[in-house]
Amino acid sequence: MTGQNIFSISAERSAFEFFLKGEMWMKDNYALATRLRVRYSETDQMKIVYNANYLDWFEVARTELCRLWGKPYTEWESEGLMLPVVEAYCRYKHPARYDDEIELWSRVSELKCHSVRFEYRVLRAADKKLLAEGWTKHGCTDCEGRLYKKEHSFYLWMKSFISEERG
Repeated sequence: MTGQNIFSISAERSAFEFFLKGEMWMKDNYALATRLRVRYSETDQMKIVYNANYLDWFEVARTELCRLWGKPYTEWESEGLMLPVVEAYCRYKHPARYDDEIELWSRVSELKCHSVRFEYRVLRAADKKLLAEGWTKHGCTDCEGRLYKKEHSFYLWMKSFISEERG
């Protein structure tokens, strides 16, 4: 585990705790955000997923992660918070193909008043093979696009949630 992982798992946590969480959590505190099936429209002529679709799936994963944690994106936006993507990275490991069921895993790896970084893993559900991994960094802005420079409700909520998870 890296020093950047704010969700680091302490040595005191037992395998039983992971069992209690079921399949929703994996090593390094990635949460299973959702599962989906690769649609034909997401593939090329060889029925392999077109590379840009992984970034779309990253969006699905972070949206569902926030929903899983109890506050969907729509609520943040209605409160005036916008999270524009300012950086993105994806490392492709193995191809996803038409009709594969995939799992989208996500976590928050960095939190600052003005930004948040989500990390992702895309796995094939049938064999848990890692298909891709990456991250997106988001600015925390108001509706006019002004970057927050001090604590705000999203930052405080995320910070308290992360503290709770770290135990």
